[in-house]
Amino acid sequence: MNVPQNPSPFGRGWREAPGEGPGLRHARHFARFVPSPLPLSRRERGSRAWREVRAWLLFALACILLLPSMASALTTQSLDNGWQFRLAPGDPQAQEHPRAAQWMPATVPGTAQTDLMALKLVPDPYWRTNEAKIQWVGLSNWQYRTRFDVDASTMGRAHVDLVFDGIDTFADVYLNGHKILSADNMFRRWRVPVKPWLHAGANTLEVVLYSPIERLLPWLLKQPYALPGEFDSVFGDEPKGKQTANYVRKAAYQYGWDWGPRVVTEGIWQDVKLESWDALRLADFSIAQPQVTADVAQLQAQLDLEADRAGKAEITLRWRAPDGTTHSLAQTETLRAGANHIGIPFRIEHPQRWWPAGYGKPNLYEFHVDVGVDGKPLASADRETGLRSVELRRRKDQWGKGFEFVVNGVPIFAKGANFIPMDVFPTRVTPARIRQLLESARDANMNMLRIWGGGYYLPDDFYADADKLGLMVWQEFMFGGAIPPAGTAFRDNTRIEAIQQVQRLRDHPSIVLWCGNNEVETGWESWDDRKAFRKSITPAQREHIERGMRELFDHTLRDVVAKYEPSVPYWPSSPGTDYEGPVNVTDNGDYHYWDVWSGKALPVTAYLDVTPRFMTEYGLQSMPVMQTIDAFTVPSDRSIDSKVVRAHQKYDRGKRYAESKGNRRLLSYVEREFGKPKDFAALDYLSQVMQAEGIELAAEHLRASRPESMGSLYWQLDDDWPGITWSSIDYYGRWKALQWHAKRFYAPLLIAALRNGGSTRVTLVSDRTTPVAAQWRMRVLDFAGKLLQERHANVTLQPLSATRVGEFTDAQLLRGADPRATFAVFELLVDGREVSRNLVFFDTPKNLALPLPQIHTQLARANDGYTLTLASDALSREVWVSFGSLDANVSDNSFDILPGQSVTLTVRSSAGLAALRKALQVEDLADAMRGASK
Repeated sequence: MNVPQNPSPFGRGWREAPGEGPGLRHARHFARFVPSPLPLSRRERGSRAWREVRAWLLFALACILLLPSMASALTTQSLDNGWQFRLAPGDPQAQEHPRAAQWMPATVPGTAQTDLMALKLVPDPYWRTNEAKIQWVGLSNWQYRTRFDVDASTMGRAHVDLVFDGIDTFADVYLNGHKILSADNMFRRWRVPVKPWLHAGANTLEVVLYSPIERLLPWLLKQPYALPGEFDSVFGDEPKGKQTANYVRKAAYQYGWDWGPRVVTEGIWQDVKLESWDALRLADFSIAQPQVTADVAQLQAQLDLEADRAGKAEITLRWRAPDGTTHSLAQTETLRAGANHIGIPFRIEHPQRWWPAGYGKPNLYEFHVDVGVDGKPLASADRETGLRSVELRRRKDQWGKGFEFVVNGVPIFAKGANFIPMDVFPTRVTPARIRQLLESARDANMNMLRIWGGGYYLPDDFYADADKLGLMVWQEFMFGGAIPPAGTAFRDNTRIEAIQQVQRLRDHPSIVLWCGNNEVETGWESWDDRKAFRKSITPAQREHIERGMRELFDHTLRDVVAKYEPSVPYWPSSPGTDYEGPVNVTDNGDYHYWDVWSGKALPVTAYLDVTPRFMTEYGLQSMPVMQTIDAFTVPSDRSIDSKVVRAHQKYDRGKRYAESKGNRRLLSYVEREFGKPKDFAALDYLSQVMQAEGIELAAEHLRASRPESMGSLYWQLDDDWPGITWSSIDYYGRWKALQWHAKRFYAPLLIAALRNGGSTRVTLVSDRTTPVAAQWRMRVLDFAGKLLQERHANVTLQPLSATRVGEFTDAQLLRGADPRATFAVFELLVDGREVSRNLVFFDTPKNLALPLPQIHTQLARANDGYTLTLASDALSREVWVSFGSLDANVSDNSFDILPGQSVTLTVRSSAGLAALRKALQVEDLADAMRGASK
């Protein structure tokens, strides 16, 4: 059944005007005025046969004379249903998996792996060590098929196109036995005219998917060298140093990363449909923003139209402002046969501009365009976009050359994290999960997310939600660090991919940067394996590779952005300096800092010694909450050295599950601060505290260094499976301690008290665009709450500033007090209310005499859920509230309670009061460290 076109994951909600077929109505009307073409007898004219012939002749004549005015709107027939799949005939895996060689029901969009999981033919790869048991699927070839009916009205259209919004990845497509397409790029949309091969009635569509590893590896093994990649497979399907992922346009993370599993998917991962149309098709509609100021927005409505013949088209543009007011304009354009690009300039006075979170409302305009011929609507489309100006400002100053995002003329300190794919299977990510994750970022006072280049271009829902939440997006093209091939065919394939993706996403105001790649340039310059590779090849081969990278990232992708979205800046590589010199330097461009955790494994205080212009990556690992660990283990698995826990730690992993240097590294960072944990649950808790406090130190240092540093994006926000990673939110959406700390260290007003080398530097930070009258206060107390010293001062925080207000030596703060039992409290108050607080201690936690506090709790019912009040007789550090296996959301967590203080939280849960009281658990740092050995 034909229906008006629905929004697709690729096409941003195309909607072409529906209609019963206006040409037919006009043909009937026209036929009344057409005389009989031949002088026949009365008997002949009266015959029934002649009446039928005459009607068809008149109809055909009307079609010829009135095209394109008789054309109908584009219609769409979904082909997502009725699919089956099996191992491709002749695949060697059929002997070991005979059931998979038979036709089985399939889901589209989907993958072979998820289809087999649904049929219980392969296990869940996230459970225990099951990752190994699913590897054979990605080494096999698969055959998908569906049967669908095409009605006479579709066959009567001038054009019928088969559209795949995404195929993963190498595939041949057959329609009724005719090969119509060979696909080789996961990130492209494929459109094929198919009318000559369609039948009225039943049709068969077949897709044969080829294992990217099995397809490429035989070829790669014959080459004079293999380009350096990312992570070698631990499953033996590729020889060490011979990675095929470099050579295919497919999500790199699915080949395994240091935070996620190796599941090399195959499938029809986006929608499939038939699109039928007659004389005209609206291929693209966008609102370009050449200039946007507070006074006026100079805009241009851009349309790409495909027309069968030359003629006039009426275009009407309507829009609704955020305040509800509506406006419109109309004009006539002359079309030529073929492709037409039309630009209609217009202006909006005093635009209601889009602002990042914390700087104003993320206002959005709704635009609608109608395209008609002879007064008959043939196509329409809708766009929602925000009006704003974006600049990547890079001015020379006393620290080198700056790197700051300027939105609507306002310099923005970027506060956020890196975003990785939310699942190794993209089709399992729902709009609700996307919304929840982005709201979590917004709720933690973030204003930017970096879409890392080793994943895939995210669905429209992600960017639409980012628009609405005011989250800026650093968008990378999908290159995760491996060295790409230098050939023109690979580059041309990538160019088409880039054009399609930039066109799809360019109306999203949240996107403030297009970046060519992640770590390709810095890897080539400085990574040991790349250095060794460069020595192993000839000078001519090295020049060929370097010329290819420069052509791809400095020209091909830069040119695409310049042509299709010139209002958004382009940055060729992260970290990078835009080819102005060496990359990953602190005085120019953006910076990735991994000497803490990776590399030299320096202590977290080393963060205070590095002040880049913009920190795009830095991070520390932690374990997820115990409820998440329970989801992929059995009780006997829950130890740091168990096979299952090692399998879910991907950093610096040895052969299969035999060793895991990552867990050793994690344990070393925990022991450095807290001593050796007494048990697995204590390690879980302490790892999160270590991560949270370490990243907090770095983020507050960066914010206190404004304007020398103008960005803090820690690694990473989320997970693609339940594992031990750098994330602040685990795979199930549960906040770790870091996410709760981020809510505080990314707050718009901050007091940063940073102790380094026996001295504490105090800085007041404001992201507000207007002055703020405030007071800052310093108190020194012992762990029982006795006040030893206090001072305070009134201050006016200047807009968009970091102001140093004091520096204190340990001796000045302690005045002879015991450093093991004393701490300093630094607070920022506005109108007498605390808006930011920092505690300073004079030694690592394992060397402090932290008391074991008595934390009293009272859980009571409230109008909107429950309230939980916690009070402590002594200092309680890093208090963590949980409810075991019950799902319950608290308003705050991982916080400190000062001696004699009480804290009241809101709790939301579907569980009853009695069940919550029984399940309530309260942990603190002193208790977790009790029994730990130094």
